[in-house]
Parts: sequence; C-alpha cells; structure tokens
Amino acid sequence: MSLSDLRLLGRTGVRVSPYALGTMNFGSRGGTTHEESIALIHRALDAGINIVDTADTYSRGESEIIVGKALRGRRDEVILASKFHNAVDDDPTHRGNSRRWIARAVEDSLRRLDTDHLDLYQVHRPESVTALEETVAALDDLVRAGKIRYYGTSVFSPGELIEAQWIADRTKANRSAAEQVPYSPLIRGIERETLPIARKYGLGVITYGPLAAGWLSGEYRIGGPQPSSHRAELIPGRFDIDAPANAAKLAAADALAVLAAESGLTLIQLAIGFVLAHPDVSAAIIGPRTEEHLDAYLGAAEVVLTEEILDRIDEIVPPGTIFADRDTGKIPDALADAALRRRAA
Repeated sequence: MSLSDLRLLGRTGVRVSPYALGTMNFGSRGGTTHEESIALIHRALDAGINIVDTADTYSRGESEIIVGKALRGRRDEVILASKFHNAVDDDPTHRGNSRRWIARAVEDSLRRLDTDHLDLYQVHRPESVTALEETVAALDDLVRAGKIRYYGTSVFSPGELIEAQWIADRTKANRSAAEQVPYSPLIRGIERETLPIARKYGLGVITYGPLAAGWLSGEYRIGGPQPSSHRAELIPGRFDIDAPANAAKLAAADALAVLAAESGLTLIQLAIGFVLAHPDVSAAIIGPRTEEHLDAYLGAAEVVLTEEILDRIDEIVPPGTIFADRDTGKIPDALADAALRRRAA
C-alpha cells in the first residue's frame, strides 16, 4: 500500500488517500504553535495525503484558522472536511444540529478556513433534541447553495444512519455521503452493523483513533508504568488500568504488541495496517502532534498485513469487540440519561 493508492469515498466518485490528516492536536489543545502545525500539514500534503479533517470545536476554532493558513495556495490539492455540533464557546446557543446553528456554523468555519466551500461537512455527533429531518434539510440546502459539496455524519448509530438515508430519499434531498467512526484493533464495534450499512448505502467510511487513544502506541504494556497523557486529563478514568474493562484492554494491547514484534512490525504499523485492510474503510485519520508522530505514521503507510496476521488479531480481539462504551465515541442518550429509562412518577 502507498499513500498514492487512492480509495473511493463511498459512491461519491471522490478519491481520497488512505490517510486523512486529523487536526485536533493543532493549536492550544495539543500545545502546538501555528508554525509547527503548518509545517506538519505541509509535510503531510507533500507525502501524498489529500484529505484534511478538522472541526469548529478543535481549540475553539484555532485549528480551522491554522488549516486555513496552511492551505493558502494549496486549497485545490485538498479534500477539506470540517464538522459542527460541539460547543465552540461558552454560549449555550452556539452548538447543536439545528438549522439556525448550522447556518451560522458553516459561515464561521468558511471564514476561519479562508475558503468559499467545504468538500465535506460532518455532523460531529447526533442530537436527540433536534429532528434529524431539520438537520438533513439544512445540510441539503448548503449543498444546493454550493457552500459544501457533500455532507456526512459521525458516530451515528446504525438506526440513525439508515434514518438519515430514508429522510433524504423521502424529501428528495441529497443523501449523506460518509460516516466518521472510531476503529482500531481494540475498538471493533463498527464491524457489527455500521460497516455493513455503509456498504449497503454506499457511504464512505472515515475512521479515527487507529491507536485507540494511545493504547496501541506501544507504551501500554503489562507490568509497565501507566504513561502520563494529556488525554487522561480530558477523559478521567479512560486510562485507569485498574478498571476491569481497561485491564482486559491492556491484556489485548500487550498481546498485540507481542504479535507485532513477532511479525517484524511496530505496533503502530500493525494497528494502521489492520484498519486499512478493511475493504469498506475509505481513509484512516492520523492525528500527529509532532514530527516524530508524523514520521511514525508515514512509516506505517507501506505495510500490508498478511491473512495470517489478521487472523491472529481476530484471535486476540474477536471481530465486533468493544471493551468500553466510551470507546465508541458516544454513549447513546437512552443509556446515559436516566430520565429516558425511568417511568414518570
């Protein structure tokens, strides 16, 4: 495999590189300066990556500003993707999936990114308080207005994915074109329903978290110290190896590290190779914060795993495995909100 081996983004006809450059770590959230981030973006583009994924919430808009600076003079080389839904500031009205917010959010993103259109605009998370019909209609209007070329979703449930397709068909709107989801050898829940649905409806699949938020970086080993991580501060408990689910995940990560070493691979190469081996994956997002991180990812781009190695991975982590609900990107409201599963008094 090579970064020049382009893949189709579902049935759009758009061809994307196997890697997408994720920009969540650019700016204040990741502790990278504008200059450092721009240099990383340019190196990624020069290496053959042609899709850049950002969001208005990343460093509260700073990431989009950085991406806009980096793409000056190179905008036409890139399939530019951004997202809306999450908070961008402390105003509680500046978030969500309503037509009102989408209309403002897209203009703000276009301004920060210094462009007149987005190639892919994604609903960062589903939202139960907004009718999906309203969100689909608002995004369809943006396609027709030329402000976006396609729209997509992120961590939608199987039912929500199908509902979005049915709404578009019923209202004669443009269909959603892509779904963004977490996927790695340790987070395999999308193999149950999401990937088959994507194939049935022709959705492109952009995955994130191939290293499972650092669990497959090679630092998490049985008997070793728990690495410090700025992610641990953002999501308390996610890296607590004393929790039963995390203990099982640690055992699997350790076994995968052993398999990688036996196969003459780094654990990063094993993880990336696994994700890109799935025929329904259009691109895997990588999120480097330093040149060293980017080099490690680029060094994994040429790896193609054998059927024997893929079978061994299945033995360690069976298909469809989820160690913790939080790994899926969103715990369903019906599980997270007690009011939705309690009978009214």
